[in-house]
Amino acid sequence: MLLESATRALGELNAFSLIVPDVDLFIQMHIAKEAQTSSKIEGTQTGFDEVLLPKEQVLLERRDDWQEIHNYIDAINFAIEALKTLPFSNRLLKETHQVLMRGVRGEGKQPGEFRQSQNWIGGSSLTDATFIPPHQEGVGALMSDLELFLHNDGLTMPHLIRLAIGHYQFETIHPFLDGNGRIGRLMIPLYLISHGLLAKPSLYLSDFFERHRASYYDALMRVRVSGDLIHWVRFFLQGVLETSTRGRDTFHEILKLRTEVENGLTDLGKRLPAVKAALNLLYSAPVMTLADLAKKQGVSKSTAHATINVLLDRGVLKEITGQMRDRIYVFDRYLALFTDLGKGDSPN
Repeated sequence: MLLESATRALGELNAFSLIVPDVDLFIQMHIAKEAQTSSKIEGTQTGFDEVLLPKEQVLLERRDDWQEIHNYIDAINFAIEALKTLPFSNRLLKETHQVLMRGVRGEGKQPGEFRQSQNWIGGSSLTDATFIPPHQEGVGALMSDLELFLHNDGLTMPHLIRLAIGHYQFETIHPFLDGNGRIGRLMIPLYLISHGLLAKPSLYLSDFFERHRASYYDALMRVRVSGDLIHWVRFFLQGVLETSTRGRDTFHEILKLRTEVENGLTDLGKRLPAVKAALNLLYSAPVMTLADLAKKQGVSKSTAHATINVLLDRGVLKEITGQMRDRIYVFDRYLALFTDLGKGDSPN
């Protein structure tokens, strides 16, 4: 029954992503939210509002975290684009890993290559590790076996069950020296897109895993220690069900907000096209400076300033710095649709 509910919710989410006008504007926010949450699981401290700021606006001590998250955004976008010409495969995962680790703290840990030394999970060394993944000499063969499993057309198994097992297997093999969690979580939408269950990258489970982090790790360890695969699959399906439902509801709220905002701008006359063009930019990047808007629209700062004043006057934007220079403006009601995603609910 849980599989049926999760599959139905996933289908509803996919349907919404197909009927929402200009859906790619909003998908970029889903990607940014996923990058921030998935990286948070790995220890980064950057808030979602900071992720949307230009790097120079972020506190110096948080810029390394900011860069790691933006690498993940780049990695997600790279992988989704690569799926148009590459199958979901170890090659795709390796190339995506290379983008993820470029120029950040893990760049010395064989980016784009399966590990050639032993790693561990938890603890400070092999002696006190919570779990020790397979020896490096077996990683290539194990990942090849995983790839075959995920593409085995002769195996009669629902996609969500296969994907749950595949994610568990990837995290247990831990094929890279760093970045395994992020790549393992990114596998989920990539698999769904590659097999036609999603038309757009609109499902990300990191928020569910982050809110139930202890349960997530416990469910994985129960398979490793006692072979309790059913417990893990139930947890995974609950994540798909909750996250798909939230995603569907978010798309609904986006459409409602968009209609409300645009109905409040109908009296602008000749200024309307410029203001609507600015709005489209804000749906992808709801935290913006005057210089950002001018650059992205290809207009003068005075023209961008006039547009911002309209949006401030109509209550669409708020200024959040109180500064005379380098002011930051936020489309706060839209941003709230994503920052409120992680509130409430617990897995059954």
